[in-house]
Amino acid sequence: MDLQKIRKRIDRIDNELLGLVAERMELALRARRFKTDVTDGDREAYVLSRARTYARASASMRDEFVEKLFLSLMEESRALQDVGNRLIGFQGEHGAFSEAAAKKYDPASVPIPCPQFTDVFDGVESGALDSGIVPVENSLAGPVVQVGQLLAETPLKIAGALKFQVNHCLMKLPETDHRDIRKIYSHPQALAQCKGFLTRHQIEGIPYYDTAGAARMLAVERPAMSAVIAAASCADYYGLEILKENVQDVATNITRFLVLSKEGRTEGADICSTVFSVPHKAGALFGVLKIFADQGINLTRIESFMRRDGKGSYSFFLDFQCDDILRVSPEILKTLERQTTLFKNLGFYRESGPD
Repeated sequence: MDLQKIRKRIDRIDNELLGLVAERMELALRARRFKTDVTDGDREAYVLSRARTYARASASMRDEFVEKLFLSLMEESRALQDVGNRLIGFQGEHGAFSEAAAKKYDPASVPIPCPQFTDVFDGVESGALDSGIVPVENSLAGPVVQVGQLLAETPLKIAGALKFQVNHCLMKLPETDHRDIRKIYSHPQALAQCKGFLTRHQIEGIPYYDTAGAARMLAVERPAMSAVIAAASCADYYGLEILKENVQDVATNITRFLVLSKEGRTEGADICSTVFSVPHKAGALFGVLKIFADQGINLTRIESFMRRDGKGSYSFFLDFQCDDILRVSPEILKTLERQTTLFKNLGFYRESGPD
């Protein structure tokens, strides 16, 4: 290895170190929920003992350096736990669009990555997370079916919504020649939103569980002739180079995110979301929609989805404006409940649009 290669390797390790430190701090914040006090002397002594043992086994690190390093890490962990920031869960890795949406919705909260959508829902329901943010639909790729199914089953409420402009970037490893790229990894929704770009350049799109997860995989595994489509922030997180910005097929690419919590919020509400099923007979759905037409209420979204009951049954999501009709909404909801076989009010909340 020459000096240039050694330094590139050091840069990669530095990125990995920072990612691990960030993960450690997030775990410390989550651990605070289970502790009676921020300081735990026994635990800190155990951590230092393990660090010293590792240092003694290593020929490249002094005991004093390792001890100072871990004392600093624990001091920062205590400081973060003292602040007591709210935790908002999102699906994916750091750099995901959901994380950016979480930061925009509540800049004071700390975004916590979760492997699956179910982990976001479970974390909020158990109290491990204060809230969660999940994508429910995209203006190009349509609804996120799994999120819809989970919303139909969860006891959680929708506490807010955010429409977020999504700009996809094509990025590669620093050592990869752009002319050699044959495969692009990304989330299936992102690949669908960039289908025209992939077709024009005759590049294969490889589905991955998360856009930022694909970026992290590229940085760690470094597969040849490969690139990713993800948010621009992934370049900073994972040491990648941006080849081209805004590779989505349509410039206006909006994803709608919902914020989940145990408690709903009605102050300043302008949207109400419901989920319901109707009897399997002619005119049943029309009868439900007529309730809103008779009251002059504007419906902003209606969508059908197959329930996860194994019976092939369908339910409907319905959003309606409620900014000037909160006083009559309870009666409308009671009428809906009488005319449906299943009815659930997901909550009244406020929705903000893209910048």
